[in-house]
Amino acid sequence: MSDALNHIQLRLDKPGFRLEVDVHLPQRGIAVLYGPSGSGKTTLLRCLAGLERPRDASIRIHNTLWQDDAAGVFVPTWQRPLGYVFQEASLLPHLDVAGNLEFARRRAAPARQGSPLLTPEFAVKTLGLAHLMQRRTTDLSGGERQRVAIARALATNPQLLLLDEPLASLDEARRQEVMPWLERLRDELHIPMVYVSHAADEVTRLADTLVVLEQGQVRACGPLQALMAGTDPVLHLGGDVASLVLGQVAAHDTQWHLTELRFAGGSFWLADAGLAMGQTVRLRVLARDVSIATRQPTGVSIQNVVACTVLSILPDQHPAQALVRLDCAGTGLWARLTRRAVDQLGLHAGQAVWAQVKAMALAR
Repeated sequence: MSDALNHIQLRLDKPGFRLEVDVHLPQRGIAVLYGPSGSGKTTLLRCLAGLERPRDASIRIHNTLWQDDAAGVFVPTWQRPLGYVFQEASLLPHLDVAGNLEFARRRAAPARQGSPLLTPEFAVKTLGLAHLMQRRTTDLSGGERQRVAIARALATNPQLLLLDEPLASLDEARRQEVMPWLERLRDELHIPMVYVSHAADEVTRLADTLVVLEQGQVRACGPLQALMAGTDPVLHLGGDVASLVLGQVAAHDTQWHLTELRFAGGSFWLADAGLAMGQTVRLRVLARDVSIATRQPTGVSIQNVVACTVLSILPDQHPAQALVRLDCAGTGLWARLTRRAVDQLGLHAGQAVWAQVKAMALAR
């Protein structure tokens, strides 16, 4: 089946604001809607849910039309097989966790040919809720409440899961508690998720596909790694240009408490964080943490050095600086240098160089 089966085309006018979107999203994985406040992220989510009615719209999910103005089709919210998770969990306080999930199960969409049936049992197992089933929702922590809210949405057997900044109301400790469960859903759930966020760590850790919104317009849409390595560094996540490196854990150095991550283009060593052999890992590498040498470095303290080719040199936000786009055998890296360093090194497109990565962060 083609990714084009999930197609969203719409226009919605409000006083002083127009949302205009035309994107194709994959059938599974997390598509993150990213952008500043007021860019239209939540409005787009509400349009997908049928809570707002855009015009000139065509919304097709799993080859089923939810809205097509040209054909006079508009499926109301209650008939759309979707789950919606809000910033606040909004659980039923008079029921325990099991009761909340049973309430959702009774309203579940019927099984669909060719689609896996999402059951409360799947939700409980995937979100680690078995030990909480008899707890009153008022006795749960914020992180536990949000996990139950996600499980309740899944228990309705949706074709699409919508999440509107589900971690925004949590403190940092609770956010980090919930994130691994969202990663697990991304990897195990066979339906698409659309996730609203303006947090850089959520984007780099969770997104498969990224939709960048600005003032109601789609500035960029595509696979996260490709967008972060593309010719237009649209993602100043956390205030900086960054690259996303995907690799697998290949070795552990127990003497020095290090882990080797292999990726297309080489390998990086990072501090041992208890990762399992063969585990797929995401690394966020800031442009400011990458330097360039025209000869293979020796006698330096930097442990992570990889051979690259210069693809392009772009102006940065400050006139003293430049962004150098690098290709490491298929893995993209950005380096931020002064323009004087670019001139002194004689850097140019097509040149073979060495990238020295001073620091990186696990997207976790």
